[in-house]
Amino acid sequence: MHISTNKFDARAKEAIGNTQLQGGLFIIGKIFTAMRDHALAQMPEFEALRDQARDIKKHTLENLDTYLLQFEERVAENGGRVHWARDGDEANRIVAQLCREVEAKTVIKSKSMVTEELELNPALEEDGFTVTETDLGEYIIQLRHEKPFHIVAPAWHLSAAQVADTFFEEHKKFGRTERVEDKTKLVEEARIVLRERFKQADVGITGANFLIAETGSIALVTNEGNADLCATLPKRHIVVTGIEKLLPTLDDLALFWRVLPRSATGQETANYLSLYSGPRQEGDADGPAAFDVVLVDNGRSDMLGTSFEDMLRCIRCGACLNACPVFTSVGGQTYGSVYSGPMGSVLTPALTSVSQAAKLPNASTFCGKCEEVCPVRIPLPGMMRHWREKEFEQHYSPAGQRWGLKAWAFVARHPTLYRLASNSAQRVLRFMGGREGQVRKLPFLGAGWSQSRDLKAPEGGTFLSQYKAQKGKRA
Repeated sequence: MHISTNKFDARAKEAIGNTQLQGGLFIIGKIFTAMRDHALAQMPEFEALRDQARDIKKHTLENLDTYLLQFEERVAENGGRVHWARDGDEANRIVAQLCREVEAKTVIKSKSMVTEELELNPALEEDGFTVTETDLGEYIIQLRHEKPFHIVAPAWHLSAAQVADTFFEEHKKFGRTERVEDKTKLVEEARIVLRERFKQADVGITGANFLIAETGSIALVTNEGNADLCATLPKRHIVVTGIEKLLPTLDDLALFWRVLPRSATGQETANYLSLYSGPRQEGDADGPAAFDVVLVDNGRSDMLGTSFEDMLRCIRCGACLNACPVFTSVGGQTYGSVYSGPMGSVLTPALTSVSQAAKLPNASTFCGKCEEVCPVRIPLPGMMRHWREKEFEQHYSPAGQRWGLKAWAFVARHPTLYRLASNSAQRVLRFMGGREGQVRKLPFLGAGWSQSRDLKAPEGGTFLSQYKAQKGKRA
């Protein structure tokens, strides 16, 4: 997974100044959250369901090897095959080989964060295959060579005019010579172009929202229906997914089918809830002749038994992104990773390294809202704090920050110095506040903080001086 998190600050500044983007982020932060809240208000048992969902995922991860083997056995019994991939390169090689086995030329895909993580599309294109994303948002960003903006809404950052420009340039080869900006017409144009890709495809690739060990099934949760076409129209269906997507039974799936749509988009249910358990069987009217599941590790097993194991409970609903004040200020492209927001700030360094993704765990106010809305109760702030500690220990944080914290720690351990420093700071800030009592600009390490906010000047004495005064009065 190639990431570019080192430009986070510059991209964040650019995003904050983008008025069109800010309008879209406002909708994500307000409307999506309000829809979720409304849906949950109709379900008083939702908190109990969250506890059950957390416990199911926790139990599955503790017994992951057993359930993975059970899943493989059931898939084989159903006539399919399971392939094991240690990393992204191996996963991409397996998928390419499966495509070559059926002499494929064209491949259609449904939205899959794992395949984005693996950068599967470029790998297949390099091998000579024509690959087309069929989720509308994913199709748009594929044409623009961009990373997803959001787990649920990958092209949310784009205006209709930008999409119109992209379609006008990319669809000329299909005989589309008129630039249209009306949203309904843009969707119609995409449907016309993609319909031909569906008809011609030799291989369909999907991800999986869940894997069911009990039956060897994959479960898909979608709103557009394109994933079902990818799974049923071509002669080979390839599923590419992470090893952590397992659930033990169909009863467990029923619970998650209630939790996921409400957390993601505020829907009581998604438009399409689908189960696939293998290739076409004797007597079936249609369906793929081959069914292959590529189970991807790519760093996930290294998270088991660590402080970051709970992150493997994530069901990719996007609720933490919608609730995060940082994400809803700067958007997904700022993170420079397939995974953004609070979940991405934990998962990206786990799948790459803290040296590559040190900026992301710092992209948080630690307000705790992400943990509050997570349907499987992942302690995201605590894990981001763990990454910050590792960043500090390995000296990836800025030198000024490290020396400042060391100086503060030294002063805090010496009461006389602490009292002297706090009294001095209190006097300086009161002087800087002037008659208004507002500090507009702080020097040194505080300069960035005061760029977008004012600090109320302190009134009265320090806490210790006021405490001593009160104690003297009582005496």
